Amino acid sequence: MGDTSDKLLRTACYEQHVVAGANLVNFHGFELPMWYTSIREEHIATRTTAGLFDVSHMGFFCFSGKNVSKWLESLATQKVSSITEGRCAYTHFLDAEGSIIDDMIFAVTNDQEISAFREGWENTGSETILGVPNASMIEIMWDWFQNNLPKDGSITLENLSEQTSILALQGPNAKKSLISTLGIENHIGRFKCQSIKENDLGISGWIQGTGYTGENGYEIFIPNSQAELLWIELLKDNDDSGVVPVGLGARDTLRLEKGYLLSGQDFYWPGLGDLESHKNLVRNTLETQVPFGLDLDHDFVGKQAMLEKKSNERLWGLKYEGRGPSPRLGHVVYMDDSLDSTIIGVITSGAPSPSLENKGIAMGYFSDVKSGQIVYVAASKRKLVAAKVIVPPFI
Repeated sequence: MGDTSDKLLRTACYEQHVVAGANLVNFHGFELPMWYTSIREEHIATRTTAGLFDVSHMGFFCFSGKNVSKWLESLATQKVSSITEGRCAYTHFLDAEGSIIDDMIFAVTNDQEISAFREGWENTGSETILGVPNASMIEIMWDWFQNNLPKDGSITLENLSEQTSILALQGPNAKKSLISTLGIENHIGRFKCQSIKENDLGISGWIQGTGYTGENGYEIFIPNSQAELLWIELLKDNDDSGVVPVGLGARDTLRLEKGYLLSGQDFYWPGLGDLESHKNLVRNTLETQVPFGLDLDHDFVGKQAMLEKKSNERLWGLKYEGRGPSPRLGHVVYMDDSLDSTIIGVITSGAPSPSLENKGIAMGYFSDVKSGQIVYVAASKRKLVAAKVIVPPFI
């Protein structure tokens, strides 16, 4: 994270964003770049060369103790105990009514690996799990985990968010850039993880082969004091990887093209209040149709309520057949080419796709549709745009 100024938090790389001419915005209380050159340019660069993202607004939790994977598994839709050490996975956490509270990438490791970058960490030989909650949900998830800790004190939970910076290096050339900056020892495969090995820059921390773009790449967790150095070194581009800084705007279009959910927009926890304007977003994991992160072969909080919910609405993708006003959050979708036809749902995420020559793409919860069907988006007061129902990703 970083310092506070005018009530907005600034990450450790803030000055570098200013120097780069970033368009800075308030994002969940952080002053972060929306774009540097343009959303489209940064999006295309990430898909074709490499993009560097400052995502230090995200949280970073550490869970440790005896049977920690079994404990977390009792709260998660993912069967955590089936994930081996050195690997990452995706999960949802549900409340007792079956509604999604938040989604999270977590990494399974051990005390010995953690002690390699955490000074004073006691190596007891036990399993340790690292998790990354969404920025807007850090406090909510912290309280929720605390309230669900075993009464015997066997599990320890630490919030490392404020002392940790997170840089995401994503794209086809991310591997080349990472190796030239931190060495081949720190290259890891998709959904693998490790402590950062010794390197010429003296960077220490944690690295995992994850991201929010659908491209190969890395998320790098380091002390705030090292973040600016690593940011500068990765952008020097000494190996012609074509690395460019990328803001929140392109991060959103990149994740949408891959069909990744956005917390608070594609799902919303009712415990946050303001249900009148978010009632369409109170969802469970089955409704999201995520292709990973749900394993029904174990018991977890909210499982039975989720299975008992009678709903035929599911999250689908929509891809424009032609041109038209871009699909956006809140646009109504009709079964036929008429405002008098049946409303089948509302868009939760939508934008022009830079990878598809700015053709409109969207996601939303729709009932009584099937893949390949043509439906109609009320993209403006006078315009219904034909769109094909698909199962994401879009590219």
